Amino acid sequence: MEKKKNISMAVIKRLPKYHRYLSELLKNDVDRISSKELSEKIGFTASQIRQDLNCFGDFGQQGYGYNVRELYRQISNILGLTKEYDIVIIGAGNIGQAIANYNRFEKLGFVLKGIFDANPKLIGMKIRDIEIQDIDNLEGFLSQNSIDLGVICVPRVNAQKICTSLVNNNVKGIWNFAPVDLVVPEDVTIENVHLSESLLTLAYLLNERSEQE
Repeated sequence: MEKKKNISMAVIKRLPKYHRYLSELLKNDVDRISSKELSEKIGFTASQIRQDLNCFGDFGQQGYGYNVRELYRQISNILGLTKEYDIVIIGAGNIGQAIANYNRFEKLGFVLKGIFDANPKLIGMKIRDIEIQDIDNLEGFLSQNSIDLGVICVPRVNAQKICTSLVNNNVKGIWNFAPVDLVVPEDVTIENVHLSESLLTLAYLLNERSEQE
C-alpha cells in the first residue's frame, strides 16, 4: 500500500500504540472492531483514529469497522516490521542489560548480534547467550557484520564518539539513550530517548494537578 507524503511525526508516533493494542485484540480473538470501540480501549478519539489511519489508506468499512488482523498486518508493514533488523548494544550497564533482556524486541524482528562495554568486570559475561565484548572490538565487529541499528547506552562524554564509529561503519539507525543529542549525517536516522525529560514532564503534570486541586 502506497503511503501518503508529509505525514506528521505526531501520527507516526501513535502507530506503535495502535500496533500494541491490535496485538492484544488478536490475542483475545477479536476479529473486528469499530473506531468507537478502539477509541474506548486506546484513549484516542474515534475521529483521531480515523484521521490517523486515513493517512495510509482506507482500512475500515462503514457499518463493519476494522478487520483487526488485516489492520495489524498493515500497520506492521507501515512500521517496517516485515523484515529483521540486526542490532548491537554499546554499553552493558543497567539500561543496556534491560534492553538486551527484553525478548519482545526479537519477536518484533530486532535481532541482537552483539553487546559491547569498556568495563572489564562485564566483559565475558553473557546476556541471553550473547557475550559482552570489549568496546575495542566494536569497529572490527562492525566491519565484519552488517548491522542495521546501534543502541547507545554509554555516558554522554563517550556517546558522540561511539555514534561516529557506528555511522562510519554503515549503521543507518541509532537509538540513543545517552543524555545528549547526537549529531549524525542526513542519511542516518536517530531517535534520542531522554528518560529525564519524560520524568520531568510527569513531574509537571503532577504539580499542575496538585495546584488545581
